[in-house]
Amino acid sequence: MTETTGSTATPESGNPEGTEGAADETTTEGGKLSRRERRRANKSADGEGGKKSGKRAKKGLFARAAIFYRQIIAELRKVVWPSRSQLIQYTTVVVTFVIVLMLVVAGLDWVFAKGAFWIFG
Repeated sequence: MTETTGSTATPESGNPEGTEGAADETTTEGGKLSRRERRRANKSADGEGGKKSGKRAKKGLFARAAIFYRQIIAELRKVVWPSRSQLIQYTTVVVTFVIVLMLVVAGLDWVFAKGAFWIFG
């Protein structure tokens, strides 16, 4: 099976074998095999039979690490990076919001301190 760059889908994420009424399991008119039945027939013809070993069991530590890093790079290529002007605008908004909240908290702290000093003297 070939690996699609950037795809996070795995063969195990499909419908379970025991699912009834799924589109993959039904036969069409004329007795043609469904997709799942063709796959099972191809597996038995390849000599794999009923083995239930996944991809991870067949690959070594370094191969799995290489696939992991390739997937990271593929995901980072999908990211829409902001332009310089957008980055400056977003940073300005965040810094302004933080300063406003600092002033609100400092003001409330001052009010409560004055109130506590007035009550407890």
